[in-house]
Amino acid sequence: MSDARRVITALRRGEEPSAKDLAWFAHGLADGQVSAAQAGAFAMGVCLRGLSESGRVALTLAMRDSGRVLDWDLDAPVIDKHSTGGVGDCVSLVLAPALAACGVHVPMISGRGLGHTGGTLDKLESIPGYDISPDEARFRRIVRDTGCAIVGASGDIAPADKRLYAIRDVTATVESLDLITASILSKKLAAGLQSLVLDVKVGSGAFMKSVDEARALAQALVGTANAAGCPTTALITDMSQPLCPALGNALEVDAVMQVLTGAAQGPLFDLTLALGAELLATAQVENGAAKLREALASGGAAERFGRMVYDLGGPLHFVEDWRRFLPEATVIREVPAPEAGIVTAIDGEALGMAVVDLGGGRRVETDAVDPAVGLTEVVRLGTRVGKGQALARVHAAREGAAEQAVRAVQQAIRLGDTAPADLPLVIERVS
Repeated sequence: MSDARRVITALRRGEEPSAKDLAWFAHGLADGQVSAAQAGAFAMGVCLRGLSESGRVALTLAMRDSGRVLDWDLDAPVIDKHSTGGVGDCVSLVLAPALAACGVHVPMISGRGLGHTGGTLDKLESIPGYDISPDEARFRRIVRDTGCAIVGASGDIAPADKRLYAIRDVTATVESLDLITASILSKKLAAGLQSLVLDVKVGSGAFMKSVDEARALAQALVGTANAAGCPTTALITDMSQPLCPALGNALEVDAVMQVLTGAAQGPLFDLTLALGAELLATAQVENGAAKLREALASGGAAERFGRMVYDLGGPLHFVEDWRRFLPEATVIREVPAPEAGIVTAIDGEALGMAVVDLGGGRRVETDAVDPAVGLTEVVRLGTRVGKGQALARVHAAREGAAEQAVRAVQQAIRLGDTAPADLPLVIERVS
């Protein structure tokens, strides 16, 4: 007979719990037999001791099977993408509608912010009325008719992960390779996907700081997903600086709308194309990159995004006049460069924590999030700035918070005499 103490004791001793014990623990998370203290101890035990490949697969499948697993009967592939998290990373909001405009279906079950990284659901909730928790019938209808729906996991989709996800954020166990793998894939596999692409971030703004760490996570994710029967590939991508120049929920939605409406391109556009083309190829859809470019250039992707927003309770004409609907901060301040120089390094994690300190993220799971605060116009690596020239703009609710964020951004952006070497946006492919 399994119980929580037995599983935790095994981890403490360096012994791997059996698949049966992990299945019991996942169901105990879901139905409340496992307490919050026990869940935290389990997360710390896995973080410190680790799991074998078979143990990781067993935990992932146990968390998937702790609730309902969806199936689909649609006339086109059912596919999705997931990012391991970074700063200024809002690819999902561009890619899901672009894929839908290419004729596939994207039931994207997403999460909230973890640590210094922003959460897709938090970004979408900055849109007035957007409902991240539709019932299953509505979710299925939107995926079928509009082609994409970005929502949170319902209570019966990987409920073990829903409980453990929030606990990891406040117990300093976010970075565990095994827990990241099980968390991501339990939700994705429960969504009934036919193929998946993973965006594994590496760099100062990511959880994985080295390519070796990112490669290990990518291999764990790809191996686990394929072992579970879902064709999956991963791209290791650069997060040595924010992906787009905005950090913060409503501010990142604004950046997304600029890409969807053709007002901006840059790295966010480029990575959307790279991930989308990889995913469509895995799903055996021909000419994926060309189809994605056409979806974005023609306005088809923007139209799908607008339909999704309206289908989920948001404004009817959001795409036509999105800034009218998004909240704005009351205090906006420029971050002056303390000296002249070239931007040689950016501490993305520090920038992310500056947004959290502004109220744009959570330190504990019960924290409220201010959707209006954050940073915009963050400089890119290699930019030459003069003394006093803006490194970014802070959007805050109060003067004191703005001043604190200005200092944090100045400390996070390093200036020097020599431009850093250019890094490719896509560093490596793992299949």
